[in-house]
Amino acid sequence: MPVYSYKAKTMDGQTVKGTLEAADRTVVISMLKERKYYPVQINEQGLLQKEITFEFLESVKLKDIAVFCRQFSTIINAGVSVLGCLDILRQQTENKKLKGIVDKIYESVQKGNTLSSAMREHKVFPQILLNMVEAGEVSGSLDTSLERMAVHFEKENKLNQKVKGALTYPTIISIISVIVITILLTFVVPTFVSMFAGIGIELPVTTRMLLGISDFIRNRWYIAVTIIIVISLAFKYFTSTDFGKNAIDMLKLKIPIFGPLNRKVVSSRFTRTLSTLLVSGLPILTALEVASRVVDNYVVHKGLERARQEVSRGVSLAQPIEQIGVFPPMVTHMLKIGEDTGAMESILEKTADFYDNEVETAVTQMTTLLEPLILCVMAVVVGFIVMAIVQPMFGMYSGLEGM
Repeated sequence: MPVYSYKAKTMDGQTVKGTLEAADRTVVISMLKERKYYPVQINEQGLLQKEITFEFLESVKLKDIAVFCRQFSTIINAGVSVLGCLDILRQQTENKKLKGIVDKIYESVQKGNTLSSAMREHKVFPQILLNMVEAGEVSGSLDTSLERMAVHFEKENKLNQKVKGALTYPTIISIISVIVITILLTFVVPTFVSMFAGIGIELPVTTRMLLGISDFIRNRWYIAVTIIIVISLAFKYFTSTDFGKNAIDMLKLKIPIFGPLNRKVVSSRFTRTLSTLLVSGLPILTALEVASRVVDNYVVHKGLERARQEVSRGVSLAQPIEQIGVFPPMVTHMLKIGEDTGAMESILEKTADFYDNEVETAVTQMTTLLEPLILCVMAVVVGFIVMAIVQPMFGMYSGLEGM
């Protein structure tokens, strides 16, 4: 279908530009009039005139969703209609992929669909946002729901950045270490092979091991690559099964150093999500269902599903949450207090803030532990290489002295 670029005037005299796919110019004019635009110029784009985009390479990040909610909330709070908000957002959204999605949502809402149903057609929006938008439409408090979502995603993004920031330094050091060791084994060690071959003495075990590893990397590297690919595919298949998901996510919660941090992240995410949903008027069963999808841990996800079933039978929420065996005692205690006092939303929000600070402390501790650990591993590996090279040299000197 041809693509037309247009320039038009709005009812308040502003100039807008854009592109539309249509069968002919008449359809474009009709589409513009439906938007209450007055066409000024319409041109069919040729192949070379079309804008080349790489939307498929661009992802919609949590930060983009937070900005989208914040802008949407601000504009709609100023009295602009939902359709008008979408029209403004599709023009000023920086992320190209999200901009295209907002444009499609605008067209869907223009056809009479609700905002929540139009957003559900696109997988980039989290489940919690979809439920909050729907609740906001029903209660007439869409601006409040979007503002809460903006705060929620901003805190989630801040939490994720803390964890990623803590892992950045160890990851860079690990990559550099692997590169340095590979260079040593591929280019440095082979220079000693010919020298050792003519010594006429028996090489130490460490030297023979080092030469074997170097020979394998230089001449049989394809075997290592094949093994890595097979292991990666097997791991991917394993993690796609329920048993694999349960095993890996359980390991994430139990492994030293990372386990305590993951449990605090899950606690923060669960309590904040549940608080945000409950304060917006969603039923506890719906809130638990949504929270189980956003915790990003299969073990907790299944545990919250069981908790939802228990709550539907009239059991107190704190009891099945405690039975999951993942959340710290403070979470279950605060849930019980919230149920007894009827202030579940505010107590959960304070609990989420508490675990945000706990995550920050845990991240600092993890970084402090990982840095010397990585350096120790590097020292052991490099020390082994140096020892394997130096030992034959001492053997050579001993032989010369005996002569």
